[in-house]
Amino acid sequence: MLDLKDYDKSVAAVNQGPLNAKMPLLSWDLYSVFFRTLLGAQHDLSLLNQLSKVYKWNLTLDLDEELQTNDAILVTNANLQIVFASYGIAEMSGYQPAEVVGNSPKMFQGTGTSPEKRAEINQAIAQRKPFEASLTNYRKNGEPYECHIRSFPIFNKKGELTHFIALEKAA
Repeated sequence: MLDLKDYDKSVAAVNQGPLNAKMPLLSWDLYSVFFRTLLGAQHDLSLLNQLSKVYKWNLTLDLDEELQTNDAILVTNANLQIVFASYGIAEMSGYQPAEVVGNSPKMFQGTGTSPEKRAEINQAIAQRKPFEASLTNYRKNGEPYECHIRSFPIFNKKGELTHFIALEKAA
C-alpha cells in the first residue's frame, strides 16, 4: 500500500505538469455562456421533437441543423398563435421564450414594418405555402431590427395543417 507521502508527491507532480495549466476566470465565464447556449439548444431540440411526435408532423427539415444555423425558431399553431419559441429569440428580440408563447408573431411588428411585406406573408399563410421575406421587426425595448424569415406550413401524416414554423435570422 502506498504511503500518503507518496500520494501527495504524485499529486504535486501532476499539478505542476504542462497539462495542468491554470485558466483565467474569464475563460470560465466565456465557457459558461457557450454551455448555457448549448443547453438551450438541446432543450429546444427536445421540445421541437416532442411537438413533432405529438402532432405527427410530416416534416423534412433537420431541426437540429436549423437550430444551429438560425438565430431563432418560432412555431405557431394553425391559428397563428405561438406555441414554441427557441432560446435564440431572447438574444434576437429581447423577449424570453415564455413571453412570446400564446401571442401572435405580429407582436414583433411595428410602424416600420412594410405593409406590402405583411400582405405577402398573410397571402402565403392563407394559401398554406412556404414564404421567405425580410422585414423590420421590433425588440422588446422598441428598437427596430431587420429579420429574415423562412417559413413553412407543417402538415401531419394525414395531410392536415397543424402548425407553421418560422426560421429567423437577423438580417
